[in-house]
Amino acid sequence: MLIELTTMHWIYLVFILAILGFMIARKDTSLVCVVGIFILGIVATSDITQSVMGIFNSFIYAISELLGTILIISVITAMSKVLMKAGINETMVRPFTSLIRTPTLAYWVIGILMMIISFFFWPSPAVALMGAVLLPVAVRVGLPAIGVAMAMNLFGHGIALSGDFIIQGAPKLTAEAAGLPVNEVVSASIPLVITMGIVTTVLAFLFLRRDMKKGLLKAEPTILVSEKEQKKEKSQSVRQFSERSKKVLAILIPLLFILDIVAMSVFKLQGGDATALIGGTALFIMILISVLAHGKDSLEKITEYTVEGFYFGFKVFGPVIPIAAFFYMGDSGINQILGNVLPVASNGIVNDLGVALAHAVPLNSIVASITSTIVGAITGLDGSGFSGISLTGSIARLFSTAIGHGTASLTALGQISGIWVGGGTLIPWALLPAAAICNVNPFDLARRNLKPVVIGLIVTTIVAIFLL
Repeated sequence: MLIELTTMHWIYLVFILAILGFMIARKDTSLVCVVGIFILGIVATSDITQSVMGIFNSFIYAISELLGTILIISVITAMSKVLMKAGINETMVRPFTSLIRTPTLAYWVIGILMMIISFFFWPSPAVALMGAVLLPVAVRVGLPAIGVAMAMNLFGHGIALSGDFIIQGAPKLTAEAAGLPVNEVVSASIPLVITMGIVTTVLAFLFLRRDMKKGLLKAEPTILVSEKEQKKEKSQSVRQFSERSKKVLAILIPLLFILDIVAMSVFKLQGGDATALIGGTALFIMILISVLAHGKDSLEKITEYTVEGFYFGFKVFGPVIPIAAFFYMGDSGINQILGNVLPVASNGIVNDLGVALAHAVPLNSIVASITSTIVGAITGLDGSGFSGISLTGSIARLFSTAIGHGTASLTALGQISGIWVGGGTLIPWALLPAAAICNVNPFDLARRNLKPVVIGLIVTTIVAIFLL
């Protein structure tokens, strides 16, 4: 049945285009989203008071939907802080330093290790956890610092963050916007993440090795930005663990996360349950290490680490909340925010637009896949990687409604594109964690990543077309 589009539908579409325009211009979209929510409220309720209240209620709705994700990132960041201060992170990665004997081994060992750690800790904390230890080793065997930054970047902020199979922050955002269970988006993303990861990291390595052979890149001694911070942190009231204690804890911590994975498989925990298990484990580890490291001061220190974690979590998701609030208005969330304002026959603004599009435009899998990739890349131009991926889920649902299938694959494709571009591989200001720890210019790092990432997106889009 063809749904009649109302003024509310057209306003929503206009603001989607406006948000895309602001993202292309590298401008923040919070104001546009707030104005969009307000105007939708005016049109839907004809009541200024209700519309003003709708802005605040939409933020509450978005935060309630995202709170689990914000919490898990905050807790993991808090845990990472105490591991660094206690020096346990060094012990955790030390066994891998013996594997780094050539530039080639340095690139792949650092990259793969970064990917594994990022699945559990997220990339930014993972960079801090391992960069300070592995960078000097890599430079010593001949891998330039920018090569180390590329490896950490592409494997961490690229592969691990775009898939986000363990914490599931990214797929939760896109799945919510697409109206799908999280596990469907995760499953659909696996072949695309693998394709994107292999193409991008292999090409980046080949280009890096070519320039090293030409003498354009050399491994030079580098001063870690974090060295002063680590010395300062270790000089504070942190109990010095014996090497034996560090080794025991360095084995115990990964073992606990491995047990989490086993529990997920055995008890079939997915989505929020899986995230809660990881979060609870991280919180337990943070408390345990804090007590062991700080003794009688641990009560205050646990609070301090928790506050630092929440500061990081809300700093990362601050830009996401307004735009998520707007895109939740495109679904049944608008009825919870403004009251039952949708027509009885409506399945949500985005679904209605998809039905209309199906009758107006001869969309096919090729057009839908290419558009999803482009929209994802555009949403990443703000350098967040997360602030716009709700849009990719909405667009995927709209296109899949038009072509009759492929919602999960299109959602995963847009998610991968958005995070690879904006999550920390192409936008210079998003590259700062890896660039800072390796003491390289973020613009140089972005230029190095550009060609492999663009080629990777093209190949991944082609694969997605065949999977639809």
